[in-house]
Amino acid sequence: MAEPTRTQARAAEIRLRWLTLAAFLAPILVLAAVFGTRFGLWGAGFGLEGLTFKVGRVLAFVGLAAALVAVVIAFKDVRRRGLYAAVALVVAGASVALFLIQGQRFAVQASNDVTTDAAEAPAFSRAVAAMRGGQGAGEGGASVACPGLIAVPRQVAPETAAAALEAAGFTPRGAAAFRADGSKEGFWFGLTYDAAIRIRPGRTDVRVAQREGVKVGDEACRLARAVTDGLRP
Repeated sequence: MAEPTRTQARAAEIRLRWLTLAAFLAPILVLAAVFGTRFGLWGAGFGLEGLTFKVGRVLAFVGLAAALVAVVIAFKDVRRRGLYAAVALVVAGASVALFLIQGQRFAVQASNDVTTDAAEAPAFSRAVAAMRGGQGAGEGGASVACPGLIAVPRQVAPETAAAALEAAGFTPRGAAAFRADGSKEGFWFGLTYDAAIRIRPGRTDVRVAQREGVKVGDEACRLARAVTDGLRP
């Protein structure tokens, strides 16, 4: 009887290892999506929307199911098998929680090109427009308003505009009379946002636009609000 018991224990341990590995599938895929995007193997749209939020989300729930099965198996010998189940449950639970949180955030319907003046959006400088591939150079109607984003009712100095861009996480690309520009590249998937500040007597307007066109909720609005907050006294 002893030999079958050891065989069964060994088989249970192997199953636990595979179940624990299943809990790591979603995080591993996300890392692969990030590195593939950063190294230019595929675009940010495929890496974030395709691999991460379509395939990765499914794998996260598969991992959670595997973790729950691991917990059931571990109950028969908590001292020897409990660590596998605990690791699997923590990793899978955290993965699902992050997907749910980010999913709600990304589900917000908002534009990737927002401004404080939708009728006459600030134009990007030639240098920034060139980096954007010529898109969104500042045509009227190309940019839209978003909730809580309003013009700053004062004329700021170009140096103040550049400082506001830097405080919001942008790298200033230039500041001159009546304008300033900046860009911000995301850490994970390299999504790039460009900001233009237009300075006029009694009013300063802001525009923020993403280059890639990947839907990430109201991130453009959030960045634009951060810039306008830095422009206020």
